[in-house]
Amino acid sequence: MAGPQRLLLLPPLVLLLVAAGAILLPQRGSAEEGKVSLELYYESLCPYCSRFIVNHLAGIFEDGLIDAVHLRLVPYGNARVGSNSEISCQHGPYECLLNTVEACAIDAWPDLDVHFSFIYCVEDLVVKRQYKDWESCFQKLGLDPEPVTQCYNSEHGHKLELEYANQTNALEPPHRYVPWVVVDGQPLLEDYENFEAYTCKAYKGTPPKACEGLGRLQMALETAEARNGVSYNSGVSKLATAEDGGREQQ
Repeated sequence: MAGPQRLLLLPPLVLLLVAAGAILLPQRGSAEEGKVSLELYYESLCPYCSRFIVNHLAGIFEDGLIDAVHLRLVPYGNARVGSNSEISCQHGPYECLLNTVEACAIDAWPDLDVHFSFIYCVEDLVVKRQYKDWESCFQKLGLDPEPVTQCYNSEHGHKLELEYANQTNALEPPHRYVPWVVVDGQPLLEDYENFEAYTCKAYKGTPPKACEGLGRLQMALETAEARNGVSYNSGVSKLATAEDGGREQQ
């Protein structure tokens, strides 16, 4: 998958101007009325998370579903905060670094198109097991590394991660693994790869064109819900009792 093409295909000079604020792309930073809330709670070196971002989530920029979505990324996952406010990560210190780098990217570039493209680039390197080359993403996208570098090398980056820790720990029901995908306030549990169908089902306006091809999948979800005696609004997916797979537990 090529990723969010609209941004990645822009010339480096234009991307530099975007990063500097000289050119403003359409903002998606606020939850416009009618849009479906889509939240991803993840950690940077979780292979299931990186594959989900690269192979699934990036697709909404290409099929147009992003126009119906308010997307929020929370890079913290299964990390832990100690009594001294130090953070330890499931996959070690390098994951803590990249979690903070991605948190700093969100903070430095609030425009979703910009920070998602950067995170996509980093996570694509994780998929390829080349994540130690993550700084190459600045050059690939024509982005100034200084605001992100200053952030993760300062207390500000740590504060951002502590805030994401609070947001992750406040989830109801609590997250049990990553990736943890929440649509319209409801966790999808093991059925997170079908997030587009749930998003289309939750959307109250005229369905985006991207939802047209998901009709059969939505019907399958409804049939499974009826069979299992649960509903989308209960937050329980049709695969809630499946064995672990495609996710990483705490």
